[in-house]
Amino acid sequence: MMTAATPPPHDGPPPHDGPLVVQPLKRRHCAECRCGPLPFLVMEEGAPRCLDCADLGHLVFLPRGVTALTRRARAESGLSAVVVRFHRRRGRYERQGVLVEEAALARAEERCLADAKARRRRRERDARRRAAEDVRFTAAFAAEIRRLFPGCPATRAEAVAAHASVRGSGRVGRSAAGRALSEAAVASAVRAAVRHVDTPYDRLLMEGVPRHEARRRVRAAVDATLREWRTANGA
Repeated sequence: MMTAATPPPHDGPPPHDGPLVVQPLKRRHCAECRCGPLPFLVMEEGAPRCLDCADLGHLVFLPRGVTALTRRARAESGLSAVVVRFHRRRGRYERQGVLVEEAALARAEERCLADAKARRRRRERDARRRAAEDVRFTAAFAAEIRRLFPGCPATRAEAVAAHASVRGSGRVGRSAAGRALSEAAVASAVRAAVRHVDTPYDRLLMEGVPRHEARRRVRAAVDATLREWRTANGA
């Protein structure tokens, strides 16, 4: 009868280089030194052996999950072993991690830590670059608002631009047209700001008035403000 520690011939352990170690599902004892129950075992000539008897006792277990660390630890280790466990429901052996030399694992961890620091510094540089780009874009958006609506107060133009151009917001300022500073996109951002700030539009929505009806009710007020801002001298 096939046991959990003996790979089935039709669906054996995954391909590997080096020794194969099993995490047994049942309580097993070493056939050589009789110690147990064994957390890990190696099958030799059909009998389970503990790691010490299999000359793998000096290795340490690295669970799966961090691919870069596993790859580097195995590359650094002169001897390593793949650890598998039988999954009853799926009917196959699955990787659980590796056994590697302790010094190799320490070196791999140092390399990964150095990479993590480098990635953090790169993320910080990218964040600063994006922040600078956002400042420039928001200023350009505000300038375009002032060009199209010279009567719009400078503080309002800056507020509208800041709101419309928030990165990742999905607002009109972050659309392709908005990033291109098209007149339609800029005017749409200004119209939306006027609707929400200078009319009772939001109150109508809170009262349950359908959106299209609420827009119809405030359209005249919005259009009047936009006409004033388009023709008045800059404030």
